Amino acid sequence: MLRGCYHSPSIFFCFISSTGKQQILRGAQDDTLESNFSAAGEGVPLQISCLQQLWFCIRRVRCGAPYTMTNMDYSGRQERLQHELQRLKLDAILITHLPNVRYLTGFTGSAAALLIGSRPIFVTDGRYAGQARAQVAHPRVVVSKVGSLIGAAREVAARKPSRLGIEADQMTVATRSLLARELRGSKLVATSGVVEGLRMLKEPEEVDAIREAVRLGAHLLPLVLRALRPGRSEAYVAARLEYAARRAGAAGMSFETIVASGPRSALPHGIASEALLPKLGFVVLDYGVILHGYCSDMSRTVHLGKPSRQERGWYSAVLEAQLAAISVVSPGAKLSEVDKAARSVLKSAKLEKFFTHSTGHGVGLEIHEPPRVAANQDGTLQPGMVITIEPGIYMPGKGGIRIEDMVLVTSRGYELLTPARKDFVEL
Repeated sequence: MLRGCYHSPSIFFCFISSTGKQQILRGAQDDTLESNFSAAGEGVPLQISCLQQLWFCIRRVRCGAPYTMTNMDYSGRQERLQHELQRLKLDAILITHLPNVRYLTGFTGSAAALLIGSRPIFVTDGRYAGQARAQVAHPRVVVSKVGSLIGAAREVAARKPSRLGIEADQMTVATRSLLARELRGSKLVATSGVVEGLRMLKEPEEVDAIREAVRLGAHLLPLVLRALRPGRSEAYVAARLEYAARRAGAAGMSFETIVASGPRSALPHGIASEALLPKLGFVVLDYGVILHGYCSDMSRTVHLGKPSRQERGWYSAVLEAQLAAISVVSPGAKLSEVDKAARSVLKSAKLEKFFTHSTGHGVGLEIHEPPRVAANQDGTLQPGMVITIEPGIYMPGKGGIRIEDMVLVTSRGYELLTPARKDFVEL
C-alpha cells in the first residue's frame, strides 16, 4: 500500500511501497528523471512529467494559491439580490440553502440562514460563532441559542415584513410549516432560482477558482490511468484517485467518483463498485474535485485490451458529437441548439437512442447548477456561464462511452477549460 510524505516548498517526495521499500524523488524539475514510484500501485512505471503536473497543482494550492474565497464580492452580490427583491415585490427574502448562503457571505459552515432586506442579517448557532465572525464581513452576525432557522425566523418576526420570500426549491414541507408557525404576520412567498440566477454568471474571481479546480482534476488523470489494471476493483481505482486529489489540496470530490467498467460502463452513473476491471472493455471515469469551494467535472473513457473496429467507431462518434456541441457555444446560442449539435452527430451514426441524458449543465459552488443544456431548454448562453459538454452512449450488455469537458462562455465565443487528453486510449 502506498504511503508518503510531502514537503514544501522544496520539491521532495518520499513514498513507501507495500514492500516497505522507501523511494525518494528529488529534483522533479529535471525532465530526464524517472522513477518506478507509482500512485497507482507497485511496479508501474511513472514518468516524472506526471509528477511535475501534479506538483504544479500542489504548489499552487499549498504554497499560496491566489484565488481564495476572500477575493469574492459578497457585498455586491447582496446588493444585486436586494434589487431582485424589488422586481419580485418582496420586502425581504430568507436564504436557507447553504450554497446560496456561502455565495452571498463566504460562510462555509453547516448551519446558517441569511435574511436579505433593507439590512442583511446573518444567523448561525453557537458552534459557528467564531467562524461566522471571521468569514462574514458585511451582514450583522447573530448567534442564536435556538438554532439558525428559528433564530432567523425570530429576526424576521421582529421586522414584520409583509411579503417574505423563501427558497421553495430547497425547503422541506416541515421547514416551511415551522416558518409559518413562527411568522404568522408575514406572507411566505415561494421563490425559485433567485440566487441561482445570479450564480449562473460567474465573476472573474469565480472563473479563476473554477479554472484551478479543473486543472487539478485534469492533472490527476495520468495517475488514474496507471491504476487501471484488469483484476483490480473499481473502488480501488476511485480510492487511489481520491487520495491523490486530497494530497494535491482538494477539499473533497465534487460527487461520488464514477469508475464503471465492462458492462457497467453502460450505466450513466455507475459509481465505483467492488466489480473487478475486465481484461477487455470500456472504462468510464467521471470525477471532479472541490478547490476554493468550487467544483470541477470531467469524464474520460478508455479501453482495456484491444478494441474492435466497431468500438473505435463508437468512440469517434461520441468525440465528434462533443466537439460539434462545443463549437456551437457562444453568447446568444440557445441551450437547445448546443444539445441538438451533439444529438445530430449521434443520429447520423445511428447511436442517438443510446444518448439518454442531457448534453450538459452548469458548474460552480455545486456540481449541478443552472443552466441545463438540453433539448427542452429555451434559454441562451451568456458570457460568464460555465457549463459541461458531455454526450455519451450507453448500450446495455456492451458498454458505454462518455467524454466531458468544462467550457466557459466568453464575450467572443468560448474557452475550453479542461486540458486533459481525449484521444482514444487503449491500455
